[in-house]
Amino acid sequence: MSNDFLGVSVNIWIIIAGALVTYATRVGGHLVLSRVKRIPPRVEAALNAVPAAVLTTLVAPAAVFNGPAEALTLAICLVIGLRIPMMAMFGIGWALIVALRAAGL
Repeated sequence: MSNDFLGVSVNIWIIIAGALVTYATRVGGHLVLSRVKRIPPRVEAALNAVPAAVLTTLVAPAAVFNGPAEALTLAICLVIGLRIPMMAMFGIGWALIVALRAAGL
């Protein structure tokens, strides 16, 4: 069985479909919000929480399933993220995970 459709790899079609769905949701959200004159405070609060929710869905599985180095790095970044700028926290987190993995943790 061939792994292509119309001469193009199925993986490319999946990427294209994902891009189109992502674009459609963004455009749809923009169209809905552009018709509203004033965004209600609860909706605005929910929209402001989306980046943190997305970051959590990306980071939490790594901390839970990959081992103690990832969990320790996440905990330390959570604490230092309250005190220092985000880019500095990312740099420290990167260095910490590299060091912990090199130490065999």
